[in-house]
Amino acid sequence: MLANANRLTPYLFLAPAVAVMAIALLYPIGYMVWASFLDWNPSQRIGEAEFVGLRNYANLLADAAFRESFWVTIRFAAIVVTVEMVLGVGLALLLDRELRGMTLLRTVFILPMMIAPIVVGLIWRYMYHPTVGTFNKVLDGLGLPTAPWLSDGDWAFASVVIADIWQWTPFIFILSLAALQSLPRSAMEAARIDGANGWQMIWHIKLPLMLPVLIVTALLRLIDAFKVLEVILVLTNGGPGLSTEILALRISRTASEFRELGYAAAMSNLLLILLLILTILMFGYTKLQEVRAARLVAAKEIA
Repeated sequence: MLANANRLTPYLFLAPAVAVMAIALLYPIGYMVWASFLDWNPSQRIGEAEFVGLRNYANLLADAAFRESFWVTIRFAAIVVTVEMVLGVGLALLLDRELRGMTLLRTVFILPMMIAPIVVGLIWRYMYHPTVGTFNKVLDGLGLPTAPWLSDGDWAFASVVIADIWQWTPFIFILSLAALQSLPRSAMEAARIDGANGWQMIWHIKLPLMLPVLIVTALLRLIDAFKVLEVILVLTNGGPGLSTEILALRISRTASEFRELGYAAAMSNLLLILLLILTILMFGYTKLQEVRAARLVAAKEIA
């Protein structure tokens, strides 16, 4: 009896904090879910709004602007996360060594992610400027035609992708470097004794062991890429047309410009469900890779 009471004591101490956290997390989500069933505008209290059931969700299916924003978001997230993962992991593999000046170099690489997104947007907006911007001046100096960086749909999309890659590749780099430096040395020593060269060490030892960390890192960036707002707001404000209008910007406009809070809540809920599905899939895959990595280490240590 006393043993059971002792086992419960830690949970009793934690219960108030867990209850507060649960309320703080779940109440806003529940409020947003309820709002998505209402025809609600900012001039009303939520209790005065008309209940419309699933009408907001049904309207989303017929909303061409929403569908366009959805595909822009998918394309943007897929491109930036893929490129950032390749560049970030590559840089980490390149700089995972102790040479003179390496600490300073690593510090310089992570500087972009320390800058506020609004400032990043302003910096790149000036660099993309059609007449005084850095890129067009360089192209003009080389005798090449200048580019419509922010005034053409395809160029504008490429411009926001480049700005995001510049700012967030360091995030991948720093987590990949930390993962590299925490790898079990015994597995790598065993591979060296077996005669593995540098490429074989990377492909067969380092990357498989890093995979669980890389998957979580990619997931974090993917979630963030779906929510990016400030840089695109400053650079293009979603234009030209809808070429760079991602979902977060569409939701913001629906709530603030079009004053449709219930409709914006329905969009937010769909985005939340999408991210939850991605998170569950990626954590399931991470668990599988952790088991495989543990088996790989055990096999190398036995060898």
